[in-house]
Amino acid sequence: MERLTQVVNQAKERGWAVEQAYGSTWVIVPSGEFKEAVKAWKSQGFNYLADIVGIDYLKYPEKKPERFCVVYELVSLPGYKNGDGSRIFVRVFLPESNPRVPTLTDLWMGADFLEREVYDLVGITFEGHPDLRKILTPDDLEGHPLRKDFPLGETPTLFKEGRFIDPEAFRAGLSGDKPGMTGWRGGSRRGYQDVFREIQKSAREGA
Repeated sequence: MERLTQVVNQAKERGWAVEQAYGSTWVIVPSGEFKEAVKAWKSQGFNYLADIVGIDYLKYPEKKPERFCVVYELVSLPGYKNGDGSRIFVRVFLPESNPRVPTLTDLWMGADFLEREVYDLVGITFEGHPDLRKILTPDDLEGHPLRKDFPLGETPTLFKEGRFIDPEAFRAGLSGDKPGMTGWRGGSRRGYQDVFREIQKSAREGA
């Protein structure tokens, strides 16, 4: 994949961490150089912004450079058209105190609502956004629901079959401090790597 190889080489030349595994590529870009890098990669063919996700690593089992991270999924549409499909995931780590990163709304109009969602749920500011305000939660809600220290409600949830979700057990399952109602601890849940291995195994057995 020519475009993908070009991006990987450029990142390595600048000393940025690159991870390639399970058919995906991640590049960690410093926040101060992020906008310049993404703009250049767009001109090189990664012209579709597929998603923006905010992550809080407050209670993550593995140590990360900073508490917060914003992940951008960039796709090369010309590459797919020419049979050279490729995508990259750009990671930008941000400090716990006043996390902020430049907006991409001037490069992709589709970044508008995606950035507002991350701002609302994780509390990350996108500098230069033309209308940065809440998009999912009520205006009077204090805090950001996807932060690991956000307090959860204390009202048990009743499902149709008569099963309840106990708030305390639900919290424990989310935080990973205890097995909780799921029986799993944080960091040991079934993830995409497990799914990827299962797909590979099925492909080998079916060949």
